[in-house]
Amino acid sequence: MVFDIISLIPKFWYSIIKYNPIINRALKKNIIKINIINLKKFGIKKGKKIYIDDYQYGGGYGMVLKIEPIYKCIKYLKKKYKYDHIIYLTPDAKLYKQKNTYKFLCKKRILFICGHFKGIDQRIRDYIVTNEYSIGKYILSNGEISTLVFLDSIIRLIPGVIGNIKSTITDSFNNNIYYYEHPLYTRPYNFKNMIVPKILLSGNHNMIKRWRLKKILIKKKKLLKKKGTK
Repeated sequence: MVFDIISLIPKFWYSIIKYNPIINRALKKNIIKINIINLKKFGIKKGKKIYIDDYQYGGGYGMVLKIEPIYKCIKYLKKKYKYDHIIYLTPDAKLYKQKNTYKFLCKKRILFICGHFKGIDQRIRDYIVTNEYSIGKYILSNGEISTLVFLDSIIRLIPGVIGNIKSTITDSFNNNIYYYEHPLYTRPYNFKNMIVPKILLSGNHNMIKRWRLKKILIKKKKLLKKKGTK
């Protein structure tokens, strides 16, 4: 599986690729490939300067990434590769959810456009982008951060990346039952008189399952109650 990323700050990705354990493991096993494309190489040259952004038509605060550099970059890439999806992450799109990750797992090549400033020229979104998502109702300083979140959510589910793929089944948001995670404990059993619930050491898996489900339902009830009071 190949991910191409159009970015204004390629250096952002070098440390991520090296130190993110999930992504690094997938790369070393040749399960995925990541190519970083520097958008500035496709910028508009005027003298010694290269322009990739401009003021908004109609006025307003903040710069916008120009259409020409992005268009030229994607045209160049499309001559070499065929994309299953061209994705742009933006706060004003539909919310990205865990269930969305699975539609991308069987794809061969995906292209990401990292936004900056106020965003990108709308014509790129209207005529070139195939999928838009928001990772949350908040603003980030650049699209590289949101793209990393998106990438990580997909890569960790690819067979062979995580040691035991079964561990993802009960991840939060993976299904309605485990939308809320039950309390998690590990060794030591007693730490400064803070003790792990005895039932988890009982060996009775049916009782443990019921205990966990009860805790999930209690947490769900509390969170829904808080949500309802806002």
